[in-house]
Order: sequence, then structure tokens, then C-alpha cells
Amino acid sequence: MDFLFSALIFLHILGAAALVGGWLATFRKPTVGVFQMAGAWVQLVTGLLLVLLAELTRDDGGPGVNHAKIGVKLVILIGVLVAALIGRRRVKKGEEVGTGLAHAVGGLSLINIAIAVFW
Repeated sequence: MDFLFSALIFLHILGAAALVGGWLATFRKPTVGVFQMAGAWVQLVTGLLLVLLAELTRDDGGPGVNHAKIGVKLVILIGVLVAALIGRRRVKKGEEVGTGLAHAVGGLSLINIAIAVFW
């Protein structure tokens, strides 16, 4: 279980890196890249699996889950995912992605990372 937990944490961090890194890489000409979209999905799937694993191992001395924190992070991630989906659709249509939309993907991801670290 320890290896699975570590592997999920690793993938979760890579998803966050794709979101924030893609945002910073295109900061001057904001858009939503493929890696940001993939990062949002990776964050969602690995986050849900991490919560499941923590809940399953709670009685065996596992860390347990702060449900309020997870709820807040999930709501923010859904916002990131929706913004990324809208942004990618606009890119595929050849339309320009709005600055606010592109910055929402990266900015909300950064807020989610801060909540993970400081809460």
C-alpha cells in the first residue's frame, strides 16, 4: 500500500506541475495547453484515488481524511477542469482563449496547491 500511495502522490504532483507549468509557460500569451488539460484530469483521478486509499487504510493507522479540505479542493478542481475544457475547445476551433479563462486554470491550480500545503 505504501508504494501505491507514493505512486499516486507522484502522479498527483506531476498533474499539478503540468497545470501550473503550462500556465507559466504561456503567461504572456495566455492559452490552455494539452498538458494543462491532461494535468487537470490526472489531478482529479489521482486525488479521488488518494482519498479512497486514505479512507480504506484509516482503521489500519492510515492518515484519514479532512473532508472539509477535500471538498474545497474538489470544488476548485472542478472549476479548473471546466475552464480547461472550455479553453481547449476554443483552441481546437481556432478561437482565441480569453485571458481570464487561461489564468483561471493556472491561478486556481496554484490556490489548490496552497490549500494542500497550508491547510
